[in-house]
Parts: sequence; C-alpha cells; structure tokens
Amino acid sequence: MKKPVRNVDVVIIGAGAAGMMCAIETGKRGRTVVLLDHSSKLAEKIRISGGGRCNFTNLYTKPDNFLSSNPHFCRSALARFTPQDFIALLEQHGVRYHEKKLGQLFCDGTAQQIIDVLKNKCDAAGVVWQMPTTVSQVQYREHNTSNHSEAQRFAITTDCNTLASQSLVVATGGLSIPQIGASDFGYRIAKQFDVPVTPLRPGLVGLTFSESDFACFKNISGVAIDAEVSCNGASFRENILLTHRGLSGPAILQVSSYWQPGTAIHINLLPQHDFPAIFQAQRQSNQLLPNLLANYLPRRFVQAWCNMVLTRLSLSHLSSKPVRQYPDNALVQIADAIHDWEIYPSGTVGYKKAEVTLGGVDTHALSSKTMEVKQIPGLYFIGEVVDVTGQLGGFNFQWAWSSGYAAGQVA
Repeated sequence: MKKPVRNVDVVIIGAGAAGMMCAIETGKRGRTVVLLDHSSKLAEKIRISGGGRCNFTNLYTKPDNFLSSNPHFCRSALARFTPQDFIALLEQHGVRYHEKKLGQLFCDGTAQQIIDVLKNKCDAAGVVWQMPTTVSQVQYREHNTSNHSEAQRFAITTDCNTLASQSLVVATGGLSIPQIGASDFGYRIAKQFDVPVTPLRPGLVGLTFSESDFACFKNISGVAIDAEVSCNGASFRENILLTHRGLSGPAILQVSSYWQPGTAIHINLLPQHDFPAIFQAQRQSNQLLPNLLANYLPRRFVQAWCNMVLTRLSLSHLSSKPVRQYPDNALVQIADAIHDWEIYPSGTVGYKKAEVTLGGVDTHALSSKTMEVKQIPGLYFIGEVVDVTGQLGGFNFQWAWSSGYAAGQVA
C-alpha cells in the first residue's frame, strides 16, 4: 500500500534541544514544519541532564570552550544567539534558575520546565509533531530551476507517510547515552550525501586504567580530590573522583575530550600548595610520609598512592621510615609526583557513560552562518551531530540553542 505524501516546507529529524530550537525559529517565519523523532519520550537528554535540573547554558560561553577540527566555525552561531538570549526565553516563561559555579546555570525546579517551554513554543509556531516515527529513507532530487525555494528537494519516508520538503534539518545528536535512544542515524545521512564525518569517540567521559596501574586504588572508589588535571595543552582545576574502573569527576571529564589513546594525563594533587617547601619545613619530622600527606589529602587515598609512588620510584624501603630519614633527592622526587602525577589511561568507560560525542559532520562542509551543507541546498546539520563539542558546564546545550537558531533563520 502506497504511503500518503505530505508536502511541507521543512522537515527536522530529531526533537532534542537543537531540533526544537530550530523548529521554533523556522515556524515563526511562517514555514510549515514537521518535527520527527524515533522516541516516544520528548527530549530525554534534556530531562536527565544536570541531575534532572539541566545545566542549560554557561554565562561565560566563548569559542575557546569548544573543540572542533575547524575551531573558528562556532563563532558566528554563538554570537547570534547567546546565553543571554536563552536566559531571556526562560525568564519570559517564568522559569527560575541559579548559577551553581563557574557560570553554570541550572533550573531551580526540574529540566522538564525547559522541555515544556520549548514544546509550547513549537506548538505556538505551528510545528507538527510526528513521534514516535521511524525514518526508513531520505532521498534528494536536484532541480535545474533557478527558484530553489519552490522546489520540494527532499523525500523523507517514514513508517506512516512520505514527507516532501524544501529543506531537511538533521538534529539527531551523537552516539552518547545509547540507552535513551542515541544512534548513528545522522552520520549515516551525512555519508549518504557524501558529507565528510570526522572520527568519532566518547567525550566528557570517565577514564579507565590497566589492572596493573590501578590495582591499589580499586578498594577506595568514591574518594574525591580537588586537583588540577592537564593533557595535551588543556588544564582544568576541579574535583577528580576515584571509581572502581579508574577516574571520573569534573576535571577528568573535561580532560577526557583532549586525551588521545597512548598519551598521559598529568594530575597536580595539591595545586594550592608548594610541596618542596612543605617538605623542607618538615625536614626533621618524625611522621611517616602517609601521615604527613594525610594533612592535605584523603587518608584512604594517601596510603594507596604512597605505596604506588614509592614502588614506582624504587623507594619502597623508606615506607616504614619517618620523613626525616628520607634522602633529599627522594623528597624531591615525591614532591614532583605530588605536583605531576603522570598516568596513562587505557581507555574510557564508553558512550554509555559519555555526556557527548567528539567529532561529527565536518564543519568545513557547512556554512558557519546557516549550518547548511555548501554543496547541497536545503540540507542542514545542527547540534551534537556536528563536529563542535563543548566543554563541561552548559556549553553543549548552548551550542544546540545557537546552531538550531542559526538554521532556523533560513531553513
């Protein structure tokens, strides 16, 4: 049985943060918009983010907070729809919020308030919802006519109908958190149209370590330490958290986006202290090294860390001796290890726990002003599916709002 055909101006695949923002803006221009999603639950990633309160933007958003193979690409969209613009939208609808730290804004209530605002704005703009629905095929028809705006370029076949549209916006997200429906569908559409996709990997994710490197820490999961973590030129000062598989916590999640397999991360366990000077002041101390360090770091962590470091430095014979019996060069080595603990992750905990997907649709193929594919009129990619990844702290939602807004002005 032949499926019914519906002619519309714009089809948006993906009813998450970027897709709904684009639908609102496109609908406000009087365009007929159909918003598709394969899930029966609307915007699950918004709902679960920020512990259910949604870290919806960051007051200090700037291009430097984003990773991309084309680092300047995000500037245009971020400049035209700013954190203050999204804040104004929430204030208009009475959503109260607060700054948690470092410019990170969260709802006072729940993330559902943001979903409700976006849905209501879509409804007011005349957006047609088609969800849950499965897209089985996307076809493109080139037209020789000079008036492209009148042409139905795309045919999107779903499980209930075929949508013929002038524009197609892909807002399908990345591979992170597959348990709520993440898939590679957007990347498959890009490849179908010969739009390059940069290498993909989990981002903002916990790091794992080999059994031999981390065996001594397996029984102290849950310990948190305020530290500075560095990797490949990026450095972050926040908590690290020991887990049964390795390290997590905000500083680790941040640096994970910069880490590459085979490279080390560097942890300054006490960035606020000068341990060479402390050792000098404690040169005649009768304390054992773990007892001295326990004045500055969690005791459960200190004992395991000291055993590991003394073994690594071939100083195990000093483990039962007071600090005053340590040679000067041994104290120098230990202080160096405190301020630069070099460890080599074996991998990450994967997409199931990752907050974002690094890489994506190559931005060199897109217009930075409109998000449109340069070689295919009417085809747009927005949000996480694009090779623009924010740091932790509300930046990825801001990219969703900004890129959705940019495409919504022209699609």
